[in-house]
Amino acid sequence: MLNADLHCHSIVSDGTLTPEALAQRAQANGVELWSLTDHDEIGGQARALAAAQALGLRYITGAEVSVTFAGTTVHIVGLGMDPDHPGLVNGLRATRGGREQRARAMSDDLARVGIPGAYEGALKYVDNPELISRTHFARYLVEAGVCRDTNEVFRKFITEGKPGFVPHRWASLGDAVGWITQAGGMAVIAHPGRYKLTANEEFALFTEFKSHGGQGVEVVTGAHGQADYVKYAGYCHEFGLAASRGSDFHSPEESHTDLGKLPDLPGSVTPVWELLQSRIH
Repeated sequence: MLNADLHCHSIVSDGTLTPEALAQRAQANGVELWSLTDHDEIGGQARALAAAQALGLRYITGAEVSVTFAGTTVHIVGLGMDPDHPGLVNGLRATRGGREQRARAMSDDLARVGIPGAYEGALKYVDNPELISRTHFARYLVEAGVCRDTNEVFRKFITEGKPGFVPHRWASLGDAVGWITQAGGMAVIAHPGRYKLTANEEFALFTEFKSHGGQGVEVVTGAHGQADYVKYAGYCHEFGLAASRGSDFHSPEESHTDLGKLPDLPGSVTPVWELLQSRIH
């Protein structure tokens, strides 16, 4: 099966590599179809496309949009969109808007438990200040010696119920799917196995997503195990969705799944790239 990796992040959001370095890493790892999907941002798309074309690597535009659903942050990957579409550009700009205020509140909360200066520390890891995120705070807390690694940070801080967690209301599911589809792309539910949703909430997510025009779901991702592959392949059949595949790679030091190093999709599903042929560069 095609070695497609349709989910990763660069320094334009919360990754540690440039779009150009990611393209080189993808090609070196045998990726045949690649997409850069930065969080709520399409600013790296021109660089990623140019780098891929210079390497003879097939490319499809992408972004990962943050959504609030049932009180939980859910991510919707868009693939094959026109990155210059006004609705998409303006929608993503609005979604990014609240990040700085949230980050300052996170820093204030961490200061209350004896960790001062976290906002300024996190900024050192941010290429795009509009996209300051929990991952940047996690990197600073490791640098400051508060935790050994970013996984420990997320166990002890900046997650719900822990110091430094500040909720943020993102786009609605309908808005995100609409921005993607109106820009000519396909909306895909990212790593559904990660979300702490009840069975009823998950069914509602897929039902509503489908009703808004969503067409795909990540079946094989760095966050899924074998049981998830089987479960979400089943959801593809139940909801009439295509299947996507992506590592969610952020950093050579932090990501446990490298670009292109994923199992194949189950043979029973329709890969998203079969429906996106006209959008592949």
